[in-house]
Amino acid sequence: MNFTRWSARFPGTQRRAAARSEHAAAQAKRGEGSVPAARGGRADPGTERSTPAAGSPADPTVSGTGSGSGTTPAVAPTRRPAVLAAAPSPDELSVREVLGRLPALVALVHGPEHRVAYVNDAYTSGFGTRTPGGPAHQALPELGELGLLPLLDQVQRSGKPRTAKNRTTPGGTHSYTVTCTPVEFPKTGGTDSDTDPHHTGILIHLADVTDHAEAVERLRASERRQREAAVTLQRSLLPQELEQPDDLRVAATYQPGGTEAAVGGDWYDVITLGAGRTALVIGDVMGRGVRAAAVMGQLRTAVRAYARLDLPPHEVLQLLDGLAAEIDASQIATCVYAVHDPNEGLLAYASAGHLPILVRDEDGTVRRAADPTGPPLGTGGWLHTSGTIALGPGSTAVLYTDGLVERRGEDIDEGVAALERALSGAQGTPAVICDRLMRALGVDADHDDDVAVMVLQQPARTGADAELFHNAALELLGGIEAAPRARAFAQGVLTSWRFPVELCDLGVLAASELVANSLQHGTPPMRLRLRRTDRRLIIEVTDGDDHLPRRRRAEPADETGRGISIVATIASSWGTRRTPGGGKAVWCEFALPDK
Repeated sequence: MNFTRWSARFPGTQRRAAARSEHAAAQAKRGEGSVPAARGGRADPGTERSTPAAGSPADPTVSGTGSGSGTTPAVAPTRRPAVLAAAPSPDELSVREVLGRLPALVALVHGPEHRVAYVNDAYTSGFGTRTPGGPAHQALPELGELGLLPLLDQVQRSGKPRTAKNRTTPGGTHSYTVTCTPVEFPKTGGTDSDTDPHHTGILIHLADVTDHAEAVERLRASERRQREAAVTLQRSLLPQELEQPDDLRVAATYQPGGTEAAVGGDWYDVITLGAGRTALVIGDVMGRGVRAAAVMGQLRTAVRAYARLDLPPHEVLQLLDGLAAEIDASQIATCVYAVHDPNEGLLAYASAGHLPILVRDEDGTVRRAADPTGPPLGTGGWLHTSGTIALGPGSTAVLYTDGLVERRGEDIDEGVAALERALSGAQGTPAVICDRLMRALGVDADHDDDVAVMVLQQPARTGADAELFHNAALELLGGIEAAPRARAFAQGVLTSWRFPVELCDLGVLAASELVANSLQHGTPPMRLRLRRTDRRLIIEVTDGDDHLPRRRRAEPADETGRGISIVATIASSWGTRRTPGGGKAVWCEFALPDK
C-alpha cells in the first residue's frame, strides 16, 4: 500500500507537508542544503576532500628546506565538518508499522460494504481478533453498537472526513471519539493517478476518551446535585400555600431557570394584615445559587415581620433596605411591596428598583403603576415613597420579576409592552392567567432565567355572592353622645345582616368599646366602619390621633384601661395601624360560624 497516497488525507497532514516543502525550498535558495566547506579551503558541493598520498607535495608531513631552521614545520590538519544527515522520508516508513504502534484503535475498511482491510493491535486488544475481508456490519459489530455504520456511508458518499464525539459502548464501559477519513487504494501495478473510483476505503480512528467522559459526567452530576439543593432550598423558602384573602383571588407561580442555569433568588408572598387588608410582595435577589436563595429567605421572613407592624409600603421598604445591607452588602435585591384595602378600592405600593405593577380593568384596558420607585434594596441613602393605583371590581393586577420580560438583545420596555398585550387578552382565574402569561412570553423548561409571577383579582360580585359582602359606616360627631349613637347604629346594621343574636351582641359590645376608646384618647375626625365578608365580621374605628393604643393589665382600682382587653378577649383578632392622613385605626374581627 502506498503510504504517501492516503496518509496525506489525515487532517493537518497536507498543511504539515506544505510547510516542509516551503522550508526545504527556502534552505535550497539560501544554500543551506550543501555541506559547508572546511575553513580556508573550497569544496565541491556534495563531495569530500580527497586525502593526499604520503610523501606527496600536498602531504603536510613532508620536510623541506627553508631560510630559517632548515626545516618546514608541520601544518595541523584542518577539521572537516560532519556531513548533515538527511531527514527520513515518509515514503520509507511502513504503514503497518506506524498504525500498529498507535495507542488508538485503528481499522481500515474498503468498498461499498466497508469490508475489513486492516485492524491494528490496539483494536484487537480492545475488541478482539477481526478477520479481514468481511463487511463491517458483520466483522466489526462494535461499529454498529457505537452507531457508526451510517457515518461510514456518509463519509463514502461525501468524500469528506467526519468525527463523532463521545460514543459509548452499550455496556457503558468505554467512550470513544471516532474520526472517519476517506482514503483511496491505487490499482495494483498502476500509477498514483491511475485509481479506481470504486476502490475507496475509510480509515477509522477511535480515541479512547473514557476517563474524560467519566470526569465530565461526575462534574455534571455534581452540578445537578448543587442545583437540586438550591431549587429545593428556594422552593422551601417560598410560601407552600398562598393565603387567600376574603376580597381577593390570588395565584402565583415560580419557575427556576433551565437545567444549565443556576437557580436565582426570585420570591413572592401574600400576607393578610387584618381588617380585610392584604399585603402582596414580590422581589428578586441579584445573583444565583444557594447564597441568593438564602438571602431571599431572610428578606421574605423580614417582610412578614415588618408587615405585621402594618406600616405603609414605603416604610417597609425603608426597613428592608437597611436589613439587606446588613445581610450582605454585595447582594442587591429589587422588590415591590403593595397593600390592598377593599374599603378604598386601592392598591398602595412602593417599589425598590422593581418593574411596574400592571392592572387590567374589567373592560380590558391595561394600566402601569406609575412612579414612585427607588433604587434596589441594599444601596442605602434613599427615602422611599408610596403611590396608589385603583383596583376596582373585575380588575386584575400582575406582579412579576424581570425573568418574565427580559430578553438578550431586547430593551426591557419591549418585554413589558409584550406582557401588557398578553394581559389585555388574558381571561380566567388567576392560576389560568399565570399559565397564559408564561406561555405568551415564551417561558418554558429551557428558559435561561428564574421567573416569578403573581396574579390577583378583585372579583365583581353579583347575585347571592354579593349578599355576603356589605359595608356600613358612621361619622362620629359630637362628644360623649356619639357613643350611644354608635351602639344603636351597630345594633341595627348587624341585625339587618341577619347575624345570630350572640354574634350581634358581641359585635355591639366591641363597637362600643372601640368608640369609647377613640372618644377618650383620639381626636376628630372619627368614623365607625362595619364590614362583613363571607368569612368574618370586621369592626374598625378611625380617628385623627396617631398614638396607637396597647393592651395592658388594669388594676382593680383603675377606672380605665379595660376596653382593649375586653375587645381582645371576645374577638378572634384585633390590631392597630397608622393611617396615611396622620391618624390611626383600631380594628377587630369575628369569625362567622360555618353554615
